[in-house]
Amino acid sequence: MLKRKLANSFAMKDLGATKQILGMRITRDRKNRKLTLSQSEYIEKVLKRFNMQNAKPVSKPLASHFKLSKEACPNTQEEMAHMSKVHASTVGSLMYAMVCTRPDIAQAVGVVNRYMNNPGKEHWMVVKWILRYLRGTTNQALCFGGSNISLQGYVDADMASDRDNRSTTGYVFTVGGTTVSWV
Repeated sequence: MLKRKLANSFAMKDLGATKQILGMRITRDRKNRKLTLSQSEYIEKVLKRFNMQNAKPVSKPLASHFKLSKEACPNTQEEMAHMSKVHASTVGSLMYAMVCTRPDIAQAVGVVNRYMNNPGKEHWMVVKWILRYLRGTTNQALCFGGSNISLQGYVDADMASDRDNRSTTGYVFTVGGTTVSWV
């Protein structure tokens, strides 16, 4: 009905069910009433673009041994210019994956994002760590559907671990066990 009304006002073709949009693969399992969103192809492209496609995978998005601070920021204009170009492009790619289908990297991306204006080599090591995590979890996806539609929310805060005296807060909401909103 909606398609017919739209066709009356706009020149359009019905191409069937959407399989991909904005770098996200959409998979439907109508029998089990499930829909899956995956960015595995996008993540593979990002890994290749930054020469991390053969990197050794790690099991956590951010390791506890990383203690970032402003002290790790570069001091010379040359270092600043080099790191800024590489860092911003990579973090932007990570942010796109995070916003669309990868809430598991939100906290780690938030940490490196704090130093976007003047990233240093230590900050770059954390970005590479996140890429290594994605290398090992490329095929993770969001899965919506099923019979359990309960809403759950989780929140956490950390005031002590940031060396630059910033607090960290975050939340995640799930419906039926699948993340639908996160910060």
